[in-house]
Amino acid sequence: MNAQFTEETMQTSQGSCRARVYRGASLLSPPPLVLHLHGGGFVGDSVAAGEKVADALAAAGAVVISPEYPSACLNPFPAALDCAYAMLSSMRSRCPQFAHKKSMLFVAGEEAGGNIAAGLALMARDQFLTDLKGQILLSPLLDPCLATASFRKFCPQSSVQSIADGWQQYLGERSGLTHPYAAPGHCSRLGGLVPALVITSEECPMRDEAEAYAERLRKAGVPVETHILPGRTSWLPAGAAQENWPSHKEIISDIFSRFFKQAGEKPGKE
Repeated sequence: MNAQFTEETMQTSQGSCRARVYRGASLLSPPPLVLHLHGGGFVGDSVAAGEKVADALAAAGAVVISPEYPSACLNPFPAALDCAYAMLSSMRSRCPQFAHKKSMLFVAGEEAGGNIAAGLALMARDQFLTDLKGQILLSPLLDPCLATASFRKFCPQSSVQSIADGWQQYLGERSGLTHPYAAPGHCSRLGGLVPALVITSEECPMRDEAEAYAERLRKAGVPVETHILPGRTSWLPAGAAQENWPSHKEIISDIFSRFFKQAGEKPGKE
């Protein structure tokens, strides 16, 4: 059964933002509050694109807020990141309204949304937003070079140009490849970040860059948990590998639930 969601207009320091709020049938106690950033190659602007992942997060016992964010077609970096940070700050002050006063904050995202989630974790560290407790990255787009072995092998030729165009529009003319928030895969300072959960699949084009980022996080002292799902999965509502989704959803919901519970454990707890 899919989680129920309501449509809400959120007020942030950046203005109003339309969002879906998902709640599953059974919540953890207290329920994590997750800012979920949908995929779409940086230029997709529909919150419905993230319904599969948001539903899986809610099935894991979280309250999930999945907002629209500015499309890179008209608003290159850092517009989407600034919107996400404003949303996270608003959620921090409104935890009791959406979940519980003791709820922990997490950020999650798939593909392009995973890029923004990773950038947001970097920004939260640098802005001393200590309420953020974890980042969940699903096949994140982290490296604009698009040159890894998994990308060359598993990205359909019909999608290569659209992904390249999405990166170009997101990066714009000012940021290039150098800004760590825009291209986290090129970031040289990863210490001090919140724990990360990185999930990809065997036949995912972004598998290699996700694994490389996870390994660099580990070397920087960041707690990291990685999972590679069998075969291929599609995070979007339509696309390849839909037949794998029911089993993958159950697997990743269990992984999400464990990650949330581990984040709530006190240091040194057995």
